[in-house]
Amino acid sequence: MTPTRRALLAAGATLPFLRSPLRAQPAEGVLRFGLSTFPPNLQPWPSTGASAGTVKMLIHRRLISYDEKGELRGELAKSWANEPDGAWVFRLRKDARFQNGEPVTSEDIRWNIEQIADTKSTAYMRTQFQGVAMIETPDAHTIRIRMKEPVAALPHWFTGYNMPMIWRKSDAREPVGAGPFRVAAQERGSSIELEAVPNHWQGLPKLKRIRMTVYADENLRAAALQSGDVDMIEYVPWQSMNAVEADPRLKLDAVEGPFMDILFNGTRGPFADARVRRAVAHAVKREDIVKAAFFGRGRPLEGVPVIEGTPWYDAELAKGWAYDPARAKALLAEAGHANGFQTTLLATAQYGMHKDTAEVVQQHLAAVGIQCELRLPDWSTRVSLGTRGQYEIAIHGTSAENNDPDGLTPYFDTTLSPSHGRSFGVQAPRTVAALAKGRAEFDQEKRVEAYKEFQRAALEEVPLVGLAWRSQGYGMDRRVQGFTNLPGALTTSSGGMLEQVFFG
Repeated sequence: MTPTRRALLAAGATLPFLRSPLRAQPAEGVLRFGLSTFPPNLQPWPSTGASAGTVKMLIHRRLISYDEKGELRGELAKSWANEPDGAWVFRLRKDARFQNGEPVTSEDIRWNIEQIADTKSTAYMRTQFQGVAMIETPDAHTIRIRMKEPVAALPHWFTGYNMPMIWRKSDAREPVGAGPFRVAAQERGSSIELEAVPNHWQGLPKLKRIRMTVYADENLRAAALQSGDVDMIEYVPWQSMNAVEADPRLKLDAVEGPFMDILFNGTRGPFADARVRRAVAHAVKREDIVKAAFFGRGRPLEGVPVIEGTPWYDAELAKGWAYDPARAKALLAEAGHANGFQTTLLATAQYGMHKDTAEVVQQHLAAVGIQCELRLPDWSTRVSLGTRGQYEIAIHGTSAENNDPDGLTPYFDTTLSPSHGRSFGVQAPRTVAALAKGRAEFDQEKRVEAYKEFQRAALEEVPLVGLAWRSQGYGMDRRVQGFTNLPGALTTSSGGMLEQVFFG
């Protein structure tokens, strides 16, 4: 009998990696980093995945970022506050400089926000920032933002890796950032080399260079770490986590916070009906995904991905899409599909977690009558197809923008501009309204209730289907110091912490 890929991976997970006789030694001050995919592009504001986000966070600066504990900290802004008249006021650091030596001014920030919000913009946060009513720049280091509606979580909007602030006079093809690294060289599809900016205004980075080599195959990426070809990798494959932890020369920094989900094209066909989307939600046994895709390094996600332990978490609502194939079949019959139907399921073969999740979903949907043909292009193509809505249903993996429920807006607010990370053309008005209510509410108790209503609405309207929480890990040589995998939903922003890395 020919062994399956799953059997081989499971067997390999119990054994140490093959070791090279001589472990390669890095050049002094150079971090060799294993990247999971080559960024489709490095344009500052569109979303092209977390690997691209890692590079963008290193070559650019945001107004605000997160510290090692996941708390807000200033980056270009030294302070921020919501004033009695409702305006959010940000005060910039006077020593902040772009990489061409130009000072970072309030006029630069105004220009960035206006570009992001422009009707022709392809920015990930375009729709959110179209809610800006007025931007005032009383002096070179103060910016006042008045929103059309109150936004309690506005500081978090500026922390995402798709929110870098660039020099307002930048050439569109060569945006000038304010980060501690710049791109020194790149080989399309294979590698990117970043070099430290001399005399950076933050006193960063601690490294001279970061050499990023793309290992699209997750097992080759893990093997490169074990052999010493790289010093650090992102997305440690789950079947390799035990071996990394067991190797005395290596260490694993893993957190739980990202999640897998199903997206829908609601512009046509069966998935325009919320009953069919709910049927999909009840048809999948999530434990099988945790075992098959994540080797037990995760948990079933049977509701809206609200972080347990936060004020908005509700144990009952968290089970709203519990596995119930009989309920799934009843919903399909109610929607006029008692005999099921055929469709396509978009994922990618580039990441095992996407492919393995898709295979489990395919199996469970078939059991209730939905026959799916898998489509597994490379990641760049998957992003493009998702953004253009060229799919019926799709597997998606992500993390909320932050640990506040407003951080889920990019995935649940289906009125936002098209993105590979949210459903295409799905109507979910109650969900969108509840999100807006929570976003506008500064009273904590009222915010909690608004976000519980958001969860109740999403369980019925199903703008997406949660599948599984997953552990996300960085593996590294024990000599690598200064890096922190940020907690919970913030883990996808952890690549920005590479600027603090040094060798101990």
